[in-house]
Parts: sequence; C-alpha cells; structure tokens
Amino acid sequence: MIRRASLVLVGALMGATAMGVVYSAVVPAVAANTSTYRELAIFGDVFERVRAQYVTPPQDDKLIENAINGMLSSLDPHSSYMNSTDAEDMRTQTRGEFGGLGIEVTMEDDLVKVTSPIDDTPAARAGVLAGDFISKIDGQDVRGLKLEDAVEKMRGAVGTPIKLTILRKGADKPIELSIVRDVIAVRAVKFRTEGDVGYLRVISFTEKTYDDLKKGIEKIKSEVPADKLKGYVLDLRLNPGGLLDQAINVSDAFLERGEVVSTRGRNPDETRRFNATPGDLTDGKPVVVLVNGGSASASEIVAGALQDLKRATVLGTRSFGKGSVQTIIPLGEAGALRLTTALYYTPSGKSIQGTGITPDIKVEQPLPPELLGKVEAQGESDLRGHIQGQSETDEGSGSVAYVPPETKDDLQLNYALDLLRGKKSDPAFPASPEQAELKK
Repeated sequence: MIRRASLVLVGALMGATAMGVVYSAVVPAVAANTSTYRELAIFGDVFERVRAQYVTPPQDDKLIENAINGMLSSLDPHSSYMNSTDAEDMRTQTRGEFGGLGIEVTMEDDLVKVTSPIDDTPAARAGVLAGDFISKIDGQDVRGLKLEDAVEKMRGAVGTPIKLTILRKGADKPIELSIVRDVIAVRAVKFRTEGDVGYLRVISFTEKTYDDLKKGIEKIKSEVPADKLKGYVLDLRLNPGGLLDQAINVSDAFLERGEVVSTRGRNPDETRRFNATPGDLTDGKPVVVLVNGGSASASEIVAGALQDLKRATVLGTRSFGKGSVQTIIPLGEAGALRLTTALYYTPSGKSIQGTGITPDIKVEQPLPPELLGKVEAQGESDLRGHIQGQSETDEGSGSVAYVPPETKDDLQLNYALDLLRGKKSDPAFPASPEQAELKK
C-alpha cells in the first residue's frame, strides 16, 4: 500500500510546523527579454548604492536574502527562500526526529515549564518530571529568552551533554541535572481507545506519519475485538500539513480504490494523479474525520479524499483552505527555494484553494470564556497575496481553530463518538463508498 510519491511540500504557512521534502530539478531556462535585463541592471545599481551610501554599513548577505524574499513573497504567501538554518530546520521537521532531550515544554512566568517528558528519552531517564521549571540551560538564565530560543539551546548533536537547573515544587533547592542528548522521535500520530471506538490524531505529516498510523490501528485492533469495535475517529484538527506522499498514504490506509488526489502545474503535461491501492487497514469500519480552521493542506487532502470517495463522514467546521503545492529546490550554501509549483484537486476534481473543506456535519466548538474575543477565524483566503481559488467566494475559507484539552469538553469529538455508537444519527453517516462517483 505505502508509496514514495512525494517530492513536494503541502504544509500550510503556519509557523515552524510546515514541513517539506527536498526535490532536485533541472529546469529549462526561459530567455529573458531586453526589458528584463534593464530591470536587473537597475537592481544592481540600487544594490551598489545601498552598500556604498546607506547610513550604516549593511550586510551584503542580508540585503540579497531580503531581496530574494521580497520577490518570492510577491508571488504568494507560501513561496520563500530558506537560508541554511531554515532549510535544516525544515529537513529536521520532515524527518520527524532530532537530537535533543525528549520534553514537551511551554513558557510560564518567564521560565520553561515541562508539560510532559516523553517516555524512554534522556530527560525521562534523568528524572525530569511534568511541572518542573527549567531556570538555567548550561548555566545561562532562561529569563529573557523566547521559548523557541530556549528550545533551540536544548536541541543539539546526539551524544553531546547539557546541564539543566530545575526548580521543582517541594524541593528545598534547585536540582542540577546533566543529560546527554539522544535521537528524539516525534510522534506524528497519537492514538487511544475511547471505549469501543478507536481514536487516531494525526499531528503532522512527516516521514513517520503512515507508519505511526499503521501502528496505532494495529494497537487499537489488538485492544478491542472486531465485533465490539464501532469504528474510528480520525482527528485532523490543528494539523498544518506536511508531506504529500504521507497524505496519500494516510488516505490509502482507509481506501480500497479511487483517485486520492491530483496535482496540476503550469503546463498540462505536469498533471499527476495518485490512486489508492487495495487494502483498507480498518477493515471497512465506519470513520468520522474531524476538521477545523487549523486543518490545512495535507490534512485537507486526506479529508477531501475520504469525503469525495464516501469512505468517511467529515465533521467539524470549515478547514483552512490551502490548495497549493510547494516544491523544495536546493540552492547554494545549503539554502533552498520553497516555490509554489501546483494546485491540488480532490477526487471529484474540486480545488479547495481559498474555500476549504466543508464538513458533512457542521459542529461548532464553543470557546471558553477566557478566549472569547481573543481567537478569530482565519483561513487561506485571509492571507495577503494568496492565489485566488477557482471556486473562492466572499465567504472565504477557514474557521476558529480550537480544541479543548479535556475530552469531556470536546463537542466535536463527542458528537463523532455518539454517531459511531448510534446515539446520534445523520443522513451523512455512515458514509458509503459504493455511492462514490469514481473517475474512470
């Protein structure tokens, strides 16, 4: 079932969580006309004048990098230049593993707070506990650092040591720990059983996503007998996207046949179609897919495929609406060009660019009082300079992206569980693949 088809990036523009794969291409040159060369000469003149006359001496590399980014950002919000550091971060996120300690952290009272140590990692083995506060990293005070800077300091080459100073409730003095970094594998899929229902939350689409999903399904099937298992909830909320091949493979895990997605570039001969192969890992059990305004790109490919092929019922609110594909092209000095090269289309031939996935069953998730007025709906259609979708309207795309931390407060998840258990009914559930209009 699993294929290696992706040479592209389909993650949304949502911070450091967007991921990609390196693609090397030889592109035929297109001859520039005379006016283009005149404009380039003007650019060279401006560059030299800035270098020579600006009030403070600028850095040449920064000037060039900013000029490149200016050109790319004028195209669309997802095309950009990545310097060597950015490109390495992207590759790390794509692999789904890095050299580090193995802790999930947040910032509280200007200190790094450990929300959870990951099992069987250096931090867990050294005795780091949930609720610990990290006050110093290698002797440097954490106060004044941004969270991302503190995280970057804790990451590093496998086998290198790091010293943490920890403040723990009940301890009469700071705790000093020396920890050796190791390979930390980030789980792309979290799973559990909700009684007689299997719950699969796809966090992002990295190189590990399909394998993690398969393990999750196998674990759920081992815990709940087939005659007792009511079905699966596939949670794609707050999923910013990632690798195209992983989106195809995750879709294929639930399908027996049909086109999963197609990508269409600048030229008609660049159209590529990806089809499902026989072998439904869930044995045809009913599936409910959860989406919200934080479901983007690769997660929209999965939701769109399972919806169009009527393999799953999509529940929640309108998704982000990113229907474009980015190719990662290596450049000199280990930098890379992230360039939008295609749009993708669901099995019915629909582009979700600027519109998003409309759920079969709309279920709004209310915000808690402390977030009212602080969280707004946002989608691709709100991004300045986004590519206008062929079906885009004034309604736009996206919705509020919020998921409660406690299951009891999660209206969307509980609605899905009630559907699967027969406590609620809806014409859209269960989905029937036999009713799908497949492309010939």
